[in-house]
Amino acid sequence: MANYYQKEIETASREEIIAIQNEKLVKQVKHVYDNVAYYRNLMDEKGVKPEDIKSIDDIHKLPFLTKNDLRDAYPYGLLGTDLDNCVRIQSTSGTTGRRVVAFYTQADIDLWEECCARAIVAVGGDKSDVCQVCYGYGLFTGGPGLNGGSHKVGCLTLPMSSGNTERQIQFMMDLNATIICCTPSYAAYIGETLAEKGYKPEDNKLKAGIFGAEPWTEEMRRSIEKSLGIKAYDIYGLTEISGPGVSFECEEQTGMHINEDHFLAEIINPDTGEVLPDGTVGELVFTCLDKEAFPLLRYRTRDLCVLNRKKCSCGRTHVKMSKPLGRSDDMLIIRGVNVFPSQIETVLLNEGYDPNYQIEVDRKNNTDTLDVYVELSNEMFSDKVADIQAKEAALAAAMRTMLGIGPKMHLVAPKTITRSEGKAVRVIDRRKLHD
Repeated sequence: MANYYQKEIETASREEIIAIQNEKLVKQVKHVYDNVAYYRNLMDEKGVKPEDIKSIDDIHKLPFLTKNDLRDAYPYGLLGTDLDNCVRIQSTSGTTGRRVVAFYTQADIDLWEECCARAIVAVGGDKSDVCQVCYGYGLFTGGPGLNGGSHKVGCLTLPMSSGNTERQIQFMMDLNATIICCTPSYAAYIGETLAEKGYKPEDNKLKAGIFGAEPWTEEMRRSIEKSLGIKAYDIYGLTEISGPGVSFECEEQTGMHINEDHFLAEIINPDTGEVLPDGTVGELVFTCLDKEAFPLLRYRTRDLCVLNRKKCSCGRTHVKMSKPLGRSDDMLIIRGVNVFPSQIETVLLNEGYDPNYQIEVDRKNNTDTLDVYVELSNEMFSDKVADIQAKEAALAAAMRTMLGIGPKMHLVAPKTITRSEGKAVRVIDRRKLHD
């Protein structure tokens, strides 16, 4: 028996959804043109006026926004309302350390929390549940989004944040948590820790988990389901668009329903920008249909995926997106944190190192590892172990400040990183993220 938070809209006919999208898009384009000078200039350059957008069929006429635009417009350039109307910011790291800052009015927060509530209800959540939120809180959107969604549903909410696994397990067992929300790698770690403490999967009261913020495989899903005795569901979002809850999995577990009444999705060819038909792999592009404070139009996510409109057994009619199949840029997602090679290069140059480096990513015991190998110049090279270790520690601290996570640094002798005649191979990702 399917569960819905807002049944009427979640099961609306295709015609009803398109009518909602058409009405909202026309209104939103005018709102953005009138209030966001940065985007108005992009439209003017392209020769597009708000009155040229009469329905979603005209969306291809609008210019794209990219992460670079967000960086260039930082902090207030894409704000769509007076700052007085905003009640919150959330943030994520940008490509070179300049952060992406997203603004929210109270209506934006309500909309976002409703999307997260839909995700919680889709996994069987209701007001009788105890929802343990182990995503990070603060500027990161994971904790606040699922926390708000849990409140909307009426669950008893445990706002645990991430880490402190001993306490997570104590509260989980003592307060009979039934739904857990965190990164999949942390869920796997909790499962392992429970087993080490002698607990069996049936000893906890969990029934479902909502896991996102990093890539994970079907194999990992099965492993988590077995270790915690639950059904594991995927959730997708990005700070720029609102946070988790842009799309979510239902009981069918065959892709994530996009909340199409709030977010218009397109798939484009990442090289040409051409809109591709459903069922084709391409780059996911989102338009915020009713965001007030940070209303991005045609934002390029750089995530590669597929959209499909096959009838879903859960009764929801909103289009489904596959798990992201990769990226059309060089961003890595490591333990839920966005990491760009360009950020690492920026730190190296700032600290006086040559940009001869290699990044190695792996997944050990269901946790991502990040190792950075940096070649020393002849002048910097020392055969004293203590000197090298001190330099590695200082560099690791600088990296943590930039990235938000601390990689393991390895300073290596001159000329030991393989040179490439073509594009340098900067990243070796050994994680098996696809079955």
